[in-house]
Amino acid sequence: MQDITNELKQLKENNMFRQIPKIGKKEGKYVYINEHKLINFSSNDYLNLSTDKDLIKEFCDKFASSPDFCFSSASARLLSGTSEIYNKLETTLANLFQKDAALIFNTGYQCNLGVISTIASKGDVIFSDKLNHASIIDGMRLSEADFHRYKHLDYEHLEELLIKYRNKYNRAIIVSESVFSMDGDIAEIQKLIELKKKYNAILMIDEAHAFCAIDDECAGMSNYRDVDIITATFGKALGSFGAFVAGNKELIEYLTNKTRSFIFSTSIPPVNIAWTNWLLTDKMDYLNQKREKLAELTIRTHNFLCNSGFETSSESQIIPVILNTPDKAERIAEILQSNGYFVLPIRPPSVPIGTSRLRLSLTADITVNEVKNLFELIKNEI
Repeated sequence: MQDITNELKQLKENNMFRQIPKIGKKEGKYVYINEHKLINFSSNDYLNLSTDKDLIKEFCDKFASSPDFCFSSASARLLSGTSEIYNKLETTLANLFQKDAALIFNTGYQCNLGVISTIASKGDVIFSDKLNHASIIDGMRLSEADFHRYKHLDYEHLEELLIKYRNKYNRAIIVSESVFSMDGDIAEIQKLIELKKKYNAILMIDEAHAFCAIDDECAGMSNYRDVDIITATFGKALGSFGAFVAGNKELIEYLTNKTRSFIFSTSIPPVNIAWTNWLLTDKMDYLNQKREKLAELTIRTHNFLCNSGFETSSESQIIPVILNTPDKAERIAEILQSNGYFVLPIRPPSVPIGTSRLRLSLTADITVNEVKNLFELIKNEI
């Protein structure tokens, strides 16, 4: 165990040591740490649904006597861990993304890992954006397929790789996030569709940070028939738990039969499934109102940053402040927390070496003035 002790010591010395934040409670856009109230700029709860007490009460009043108001499925889906509500949610999701079918997973990580490692195997090739999420990278590694990572959002480089390697393999898969989790920039999905058609490839888009946060119909960025595989999570803008993949009927049947992270996992509790489906059906108007509020905040924030000379590649509610070194990111995060802003440092391996940062997440109930005050503090410390 001495090697573990030494590695932990090195992480601490290099300002790379991680600890779980000691959050006492959460209320709307706020977190409480040691009874201190901080505005939460480190949340993926983009619509502030997860702590919406009125919304939760309305759901509980409606479903408390329902058989779906149950806190454990107690089994995997292919055994007894399923019911009609799971099928209803999968139909809701398929309709949102104009697909034949959908399949629910426990987490976004399990979903991407399982889908990629199932549809790709030896003799296949995967082309992945350089900054895709760890779940995509781990899925590629587990798949036994060859893979090539193209430069971030560089579709000329992607095409060069397709020209060089595509014809050497059976199946080819192009994988990208839509909204990138650490940079907040957005993929050109139409360009990816063009390349997948040109080179006879399968296109998979991860909608984790777009689903319900971006798009008029709350379906994310990839509301296109030409995207073959769509994955996303319920645990971000939707304020719930779980994830899903949507695609054609044959794909979903294949994943149901072959994906280990689906087959061998106890399914999500029915109460979460009911909550998610209720939001995406009965409460869609409310979701759209919250999304429009977030969209307005995002536009005003980007206008403010542009007018202030603050450069960012972000096009979304995720705004990175690149500080290069882990110690600088940690120091400024501590200063912001002492001033009432819950901001955390993001360091390798979550981001490439030399790009340690503050990752600021806008949520619907945050105000423009709160954003401005936060950036004034950051500018004074950079």
